Amino acid sequence: MQEVHFYIVDVFAEKKFAGNQLAVIKDGRGLTDKQMQEIAKEINFSETTFIFGNTENKYDVRIFTPNEEVPFAGHPTLGTAFIIQKELLKQKVEKIILNLKVGKIPVTINYDGDNIENLWMKQIQPIFGETLQSDKIAKILGLQENDIDNNFPIQEVSTGLPFVIIPLKTLDAIKKINIDKTLYFNFVENITAKALFVFCPQTYSKENNINARVFVDYYGIPEDPATGSANGCFAAYLLKNNYYNKQEIDLRVEQGYEIKRPSLIYIKANQQDDKINIFVGGKAFKIAEGKIFI
Repeated sequence: MQEVHFYIVDVFAEKKFAGNQLAVIKDGRGLTDKQMQEIAKEINFSETTFIFGNTENKYDVRIFTPNEEVPFAGHPTLGTAFIIQKELLKQKVEKIILNLKVGKIPVTINYDGDNIENLWMKQIQPIFGETLQSDKIAKILGLQENDIDNNFPIQEVSTGLPFVIIPLKTLDAIKKINIDKTLYFNFVENITAKALFVFCPQTYSKENNINARVFVDYYGIPEDPATGSANGCFAAYLLKNNYYNKQEIDLRVEQGYEIKRPSLIYIKANQQDDKINIFVGGKAFKIAEGKIFI
């Protein structure tokens, strides 16, 4: 019988038992693709990561949702780097590089004494896809078309994993969302992005700047409580579409409130010539560890 050591981490959380849950498999060597997918399905978090060999703080990592492997995801990147520092390296390092399917993603670690204060990842350059019609999107969300802020586009954006970015006017509209799954699956069949990122400028907490929700049934996740990859796409979208009429942003995005997993994602981005530099950060907490028997 093969034993696989795992950790559970809450990422983009301001305290334990909040944010987005992540399972990190300490050593994925020796596991087949089928076994990794079965483990991710059994754990049934938004994502499960598998750590492989490393060279000079550069770690090969694979990311699985309950339904399939993905090339990039935000909270798995930060949560895996957190575990690498706490459980594998067990010493302070300023940066860890994760070799993901999308490429090399650097994670910078900030400390408060000996403890990790927060982690930041730099995402790859965004790709802006097509813009989409608001009437169809409104029906998928179970909303009226006038709930959508038509001053800004509904647009596909990717920094490794594509999302449809959808601007709404109010928090009331955010709260009312009720995904029509038949319409949703018919819709994503014909576009690159399979995930919906919905946002508005009204928030539950006055300290925050944006409220967001993310729906990803395609990957086996009806609603994600905190989505770093989506927020990186969102940061690029805000600059591209002059949402704040600035070339630099530094924002706090709340997510997960509607599903009782309150999360906080920090996003920073700036425009330099034809490039957009994107940084997504947050906190992480180790919750549990144990063994899986294969």
